[in-house]
Amino acid sequence: MKPLMDVTDLEARLAAGHRTVLLDVRWVLGDPHSHEHYLAGHLPGAVFVDLATELSDPTVPDRGRHPLPSAAQFQESARRWGIRNGDVVVAYDDNANMAAARLWWMLRDAGLSGACLLDGGLAAWRAAGLPLERGGVNPAPGDVQLGSGRMAVVDAAAAAEWPHAGLLLDARAGERYRGDVEPVDPRAGHIPGAVSAPTTGNVDSGGRFLPPAELRRRFESLGARPGQPVAVYCGSGVTAAHEVAALELAGFRAALYPGSFSEWSNRPGLPVATGPEPGEAAAPAGNSAGRGGSVAL
Repeated sequence: MKPLMDVTDLEARLAAGHRTVLLDVRWVLGDPHSHEHYLAGHLPGAVFVDLATELSDPTVPDRGRHPLPSAAQFQESARRWGIRNGDVVVAYDDNANMAAARLWWMLRDAGLSGACLLDGGLAAWRAAGLPLERGGVNPAPGDVQLGSGRMAVVDAAAAAEWPHAGLLLDARAGERYRGDVEPVDPRAGHIPGAVSAPTTGNVDSGGRFLPPAELRRRFESLGARPGQPVAVYCGSGVTAAHEVAALELAGFRAALYPGSFSEWSNRPGLPVATGPEPGEAAAPAGNSAGRGGSVAL
């Protein structure tokens, strides 16, 4: 299934009575009121998903701020949201799908091919004049069977060497990439050799993904080429999933570095570069594919 579903298609699907699980991933860094925002208004029937507790393990410095939960924990959450085998699941948020993409990536990684994002998220639904619902939603438990390992990932060792043979993209804001500011992680800057590719460049002013041709031009301008390995990281592995979706729309397969810069910057032995240029990547230490959770593309 394609990564996106637009509002018109979702509205038609719901009107026709096709089974669809709607998941609201209302989360923004620094805003602790996600659940309150959800209760104040969400898509009818949408279930709230707590990114901090359901899409992440507790913070561990050398694993990053949002470590991925175990497959068993994630399956338990997915069943609590009411997901059954074969369901179409549509995730969204109120911030251009920057958080919802984390859930999309995790569902795809778990083998749920029917997972997609609502293009434009809650803002697009509102703009279409469609109704919202207040209060919580408690669905009947699902029985979905989930696996893991369907999406490519890299670890710190692979990320260090990646720029020698492929393209490593940093999805954070430019000022964090350059090291001008760092509001949450212990060191400022970026992984040496990484290219700045802020996630905000994937969407238009309304929060919808750019057309595939425009996304392809964007990533080609950053160095992406057919057949070239691409990997993406961000602060804690959340918005980087958005970039993986954008790259897929553009025709490029990309791996995710789940620990991202929050893991990297907590390891004193790993170098950090600052400024607008990628800097010199670490010297290759041999093939990292298949080692320590790394996956070669």
